[in-house]
Formats: sequence, structure tokens, C-alpha cells
Amino acid sequence: MNLRLLLACFGMFLVLGSQSASAEEATWKAGSAFVRITPDKPMWMAGYAARTKPSEGVASELYAKALFLEDTEGHRAAIITFDLISVLKELRDGVAKAVETQYGIPASAVMLNCSHTHCGPVVRSTSKAIKDIDTEKTKQSFEYSQWLKRALIDLVGAAVENAEPSTITYHRSQAAFAMNRRLPTDSGFRNSANPDGPVDHDVPVLKVVNSKGELNTILFGYACHNTTLSFYEFCGDYAGFAQAEIERNHPGVVAMFVMGCGGDQNPYPRRTLELAVTHGKTLATAVEAALETPAILVKGPVIARLEHVKVTYAPPPSKEELESRLKTGNKYIAQHAQRLLTQLETEGKLRDSYSTLVQTFQFGHDLTLVALPGETVVDFSLRLKREFSDRHMWIAGYSNDVFAYVPSRRILQEGGYEGGGALVYFTAILHPGPFAEDIEERIIDSVHRQLKSK
Repeated sequence: MNLRLLLACFGMFLVLGSQSASAEEATWKAGSAFVRITPDKPMWMAGYAARTKPSEGVASELYAKALFLEDTEGHRAAIITFDLISVLKELRDGVAKAVETQYGIPASAVMLNCSHTHCGPVVRSTSKAIKDIDTEKTKQSFEYSQWLKRALIDLVGAAVENAEPSTITYHRSQAAFAMNRRLPTDSGFRNSANPDGPVDHDVPVLKVVNSKGELNTILFGYACHNTTLSFYEFCGDYAGFAQAEIERNHPGVVAMFVMGCGGDQNPYPRRTLELAVTHGKTLATAVEAALETPAILVKGPVIARLEHVKVTYAPPPSKEELESRLKTGNKYIAQHAQRLLTQLETEGKLRDSYSTLVQTFQFGHDLTLVALPGETVVDFSLRLKREFSDRHMWIAGYSNDVFAYVPSRRILQEGGYEGGGALVYFTAILHPGPFAEDIEERIIDSVHRQLKSK
């Protein structure tokens, strides 16, 4: 046999071997889908308390996307992502219940994660809205949230219909435009760039390829506030532009962004549309780099768990303290104090605890995805990766119930915006003040219980 023929035969062996390996590795049924969720008319926008008017246009469309997974044992899961500032627990519960009934995906295995763009519409449940908010704004946002719920349920159905035999691999790289935003000063912690603060620059990536070898879904994450922009146009910000760039580079692929523990991280520099596009391209480049790293084959089974976790507050302010806050000169502090006084008068007490959701997905021994609630700060991600250093860990924040900033014990002790100062701006839920210092342990302990490691 001459050398050319030998090489040809060897090449054919590699091709057949590769195809055989692909067939053997296609141990999942996976499907994805997307739907446009940009409001068709002007709406009040979420994210900045100082906004004075509704939206005035669309800089980029907003989307919701879903990934459906089924392993060889029949375990099903669904991951839903969308370009909005928040996930209301009532929305998540309603979607999960319907998805379980209609598509056989257990409610505990349905994850909703928001990109936390500050250039999307307000989404609200009227049963939780604070009463002094303009009723027309509340009505409009509630109607949108009801439409969104139906759209998300149908979206999962489309992902189920699109499911086909698939191979899933895990990859990882890094991107560095996020910076800690808690700058220590003589007067406390200021919301400003802190190059010495903790960060998590990991870019985890899940790659889904069908049995024909065609790439069809890329799920990727990053831990950074989606706040490059603050104008009056709907826009997905850097996360939206990253998804669009990946989809441009891979026609026919659905790219899905999962927000990490970016509660105390900002994109820098900020404030222009051009910078949002740049950060998006930077993140998309990091995803492309991740795809060139050695693939970690993700096998089943997928085991999803969900716990209701009660977190408590620090001792609440007295009536006298609240009355004194009415005279501070800060309209947000005064407004918050008046709302608490109204609650004291009508209900006889202030809220002393809140029940939120902590979720985990174990993909065999190959990958663990943790979905934490609220605007989780980076300490949670860094701690869990340290405590589970023998596993491939993907830590998501902003999942299932974005009810407030979720600070670590360190940040609660330091104070500042994420440590409790921001709670005066939350209107979907009326928080009396900072959380108790054990909030970090309550959430971390839930993860350990679910992963059976503690």
C-alpha cells in the first residue's frame, strides 16, 4: 500500500471514528427556541429610580430564550433566560407549574434567569405592588407580565418540539471588563470602580451539538451588572449585544446569556451605546475562546433540586426612627419610611423574614449548575467554587426570584449600597431594612444540602 493510500485510509478511519464517537456521545435530547419580548409601545423602564418618563424607542430588541434537556433516563429540565431586569417569584412559579403540567418537566427543574438589563420594561405583580405607585404604571407592567408568562410557557413548548439527539460539552474562559464597584472611602463604601475588589471573570459555556455535528445552542455566563447604559431606549445592553454577536458568527445558533453573581460588579467604562457594543463583543470573543478549550463531555443524569430558604432581617427600625427619616431631606429614604409607617399602621408589624428559592442542577459527575436568587454578590460565587473545588461549578445569580440585593456577611458588615442601602428603592417587595448577617450561611447551607456535601 503506497503512502497516499495509507493516509487516505487513515483519514477515513478518523472520520468514521469521529462519527461513531459522536453517535455514542449523543446522550441527550436537547432543543432551544427564542421569542421577541420587546414591548410594542412605550413603557416605564426598570432599574433606575430617577427615571422621569417612559421609554422613547428601541436600541436593540429584547428576547427570551429556552433550552430544554432530557437525559437517557427521562429526566427533564428547562433553562429560561431573558433580557429583563428581574425574575418575579410569582412569574417563575406560574411558568414552572404550567411547564410541569404541559410538558412533563418538574417544576423543580425549571430555572429562570434574567440578564438584569436596566433598559427593559418594569415587570410587576399587582398583588405585591406598593400602593402609592401610580396605578396606570402598575396596570401596564402587570399586563406585560401576564403576557410574558404566557410567552415563556409557549417558548418552552417550542424548545421541547425542537429537541433532537445531542451532545453537550462544557468549556470555560475569562473576560475582564467587569470590575468591583464597591470603593472604600473615609465616608464608607461608594459605588465606584475598585480595581482591588474581588471579581469573578469566569465565562462558563455549555455547547449543544446535534447528532449531525451541527452546533445549535450556546449557553454562556458572566458575573457583571448589565448597566453600561441608562438611556430611555429598550436595549439588552452588553449581554444582548454578546448574544447577537455569537448568533451572527454562528448562523442558526441560539445564544443564551446567564447572569452570574454580579451584584457588586459593573462594566467599565460605561454610559455609551458604543461601549455596550464593545463589551458585548468582548464577551462574545471570550465565548469563542472558550469553545477552543478542551471539551468536557457532559453526561447525565441531570438531577435538579429546589429549596425554599427563609432569610431574616436585622432588627427593624422603630416607629420613632421611621418618623425621623421623613425629615432627612432624601426623598427615597423618606418615601421608604412612609411606606413602612403605613405598613405598621395597617398590618401592625413590619416584615421579619422572606422565603426565597435556591436551586441546583447536577449533570452526572461532569458539571454542577447552582442557581442563586436575588442580586447575589460575587462572594457567593467565589466561596462555592472554593468549597467545591473538586467539581466543575457554574454559579448563577439573578435566578428564579430577584427580590433584593443578596449580600455576603462581609458586605453586610461593611454596609453601603449592596449591604442594605439599596433596599429603599425596591418596590415589588417592601423590605424593612438590611438582612441579618446569617443570610450568606442560610443560602450556602442550602446549596450544600442539595449537593449532599455537608
